Amino acid sequence: MTATTAPTETSEQTASQPGPETRAERVRRRLVPAVAAVLSGVLLYLSFAPRELWWLAPFAFALCGFVLHGRRPRSGFRLGLLMGLGYFVPLLSWTGVDVGPLPWLALAVAEALFIGLAGLGIASVSRLPAWPLWASGVWLLSEAARARFPFEGFPWGKVAFGQPTGVFLPLAALGGTPLLGFAVVLSGFGLADVVRRLRAAPRARDRAVLTAAALTVAPVAAGAAAAPLVSTAAEHGTATVAVIQGNVPRMGLDFNAQRRAVLDHHVRETLRLAAEVKAGKAKQPDLVLWPENSSDIDPFTNSDAYAEIDKAAKAIGAPVSVGAVVAAKDGKPRNRQILWDPETGPGASYDKRHLQPFGEYMPYRSFFRIFSSDVDRAGVFEPGTKPVVFDMAGTEVGPVTCYEAAFDDVVRDQVNEGAQILSVPSNNATFERSQMTYQQLAIDRVRAVEHGRAVMVPVTSGVSAVIRPDGTVAQRTGMFTAESLVADVPKRSSKTPATKLGVWPEVFLAGLGVAGIGWVIARRRAGTGS
Repeated sequence: MTATTAPTETSEQTASQPGPETRAERVRRRLVPAVAAVLSGVLLYLSFAPRELWWLAPFAFALCGFVLHGRRPRSGFRLGLLMGLGYFVPLLSWTGVDVGPLPWLALAVAEALFIGLAGLGIASVSRLPAWPLWASGVWLLSEAARARFPFEGFPWGKVAFGQPTGVFLPLAALGGTPLLGFAVVLSGFGLADVVRRLRAAPRARDRAVLTAAALTVAPVAAGAAAAPLVSTAAEHGTATVAVIQGNVPRMGLDFNAQRRAVLDHHVRETLRLAAEVKAGKAKQPDLVLWPENSSDIDPFTNSDAYAEIDKAAKAIGAPVSVGAVVAAKDGKPRNRQILWDPETGPGASYDKRHLQPFGEYMPYRSFFRIFSSDVDRAGVFEPGTKPVVFDMAGTEVGPVTCYEAAFDDVVRDQVNEGAQILSVPSNNATFERSQMTYQQLAIDRVRAVEHGRAVMVPVTSGVSAVIRPDGTVAQRTGMFTAESLVADVPKRSSKTPATKLGVWPEVFLAGLGVAGIGWVIARRRAGTGS
């Protein structure tokens, strides 16, 4: 009996085992997840400005979560890297304008490596109970890391910055960009878990599907619940603000080759607005905002530039915030905002604190010069050290210069310093007509909701805008035109929960990722007895 049964059992086991994998099947098994990973990155990119397809982001993470679930760490890194390339290569294409593809692709690859590490972590935690929660924390951990390292970080492309409108946006007022981004990612990963479990055996799906569905819907419900936190009420009256866009004589890196022309353009546009005010065609502004680099001629060492700016301030009859390049007492240049009074001239100043690496300064210049002499085109600017708020005719204005708007701490510092209105003076002429200016405008819109402040965006060449505290755009200019915007905006001093909580939401949410990874490590050690 035993002799006749054993061969039968062996035959049945052999018959139940799959046959050898064909080459086509092996290629398909590897290619399909790789293509899906790239597609998830492309979907995430498409959710960003200039498109307002914010709802694509959760689907991008649903596809990402479905691809990464149950993978080995090495495979998770590879697929995460592919997602990062699908995301950052198109998102950062504007960085290659006028300097070619090498810097653009190098930056995209560097940022994609962070997504690769996130993919490794997400794959590792994907077998934990309620894995979307831990996986979302891992994503936030990767965003927190790349916002700080290397060279003071590069936060551009945080998931939150693709949400200047939509159901998740009010969460920015509750927990800042970390909570906003976490909600989007969690909703996507939860959706991936729903789909995955619905494919499982019926007996295994009921409770698990409900849990996954709850993780999918909870961020959406939280966004709706947080909507009352978003207010546009004027708590201290309104201020009439003029935003000046003078335009530049040429696009690209050589926009400032005619530095005097750039200054003249902004003086001319301010004088034109002053004439309209005098003629009763425009309202008298309480304060005027010029963009970054509106005077690349130091008015403290050039009497002609001083006279032109002073003439414009006197003509408009209001204090002007002037973006200038000046030499400090140590002889090194500063990217400075100068408060210019029509009666007393220049007064308080704010120096840009987060400088753009490879643009305003060159880290490891001698090393990178080995690869290209273009490194010497980068500036030698020195950063500022503290927040400064301008008192402009009774309105407290907090300047946040261009690139700084991507950094949570800089914007928060200006609000905590007492800013009733935020100003983001920028110069996007270097990037011509690329999507960069629209991506930056989306960041400014998210910041408005995060801190409950109107945000003014004066840009040399566009797009300049007036943003309400709820993130909607009240007025905007075109690109490479000379225009002025005049608007009554609410002055606000109350602080949102996000402003009060500061960095703690990010610490907590990134901590979920650390906890999830720690749990995986502990389980593996327990399983091996080590």
